[in-house]
Amino acid sequence: PFFVKFPGLRHAQATKTPIKTQARSCTVLPSFVGLKFLVHNGKDYIPVNITEEMVGHKLGEFSPTRKKFSFRKTKNK
Repeated sequence: PFFVKFPGLRHAQATKTPIKTQARSCTVLPSFVGLKFLVHNGKDYIPVNITEEMVGHKLGEFSPTRKKFSFRKTKNK
């Protein structure tokens, strides 16, 4: 598993401030439960609240990198 040391982890736990990260391949640890991360999707930072079900998954799984495709019909037909 890939783990990243977040320097402000204890400070974020005490003050409930979000942790800004680009490490999408970082594994969610049990100590992250209840924290808020801002995960980079290539363009923006997506807010992610960590729950118990997310433990063992990667941070990148919770911030999609692609927009949903929607087919637009033309007006003049």
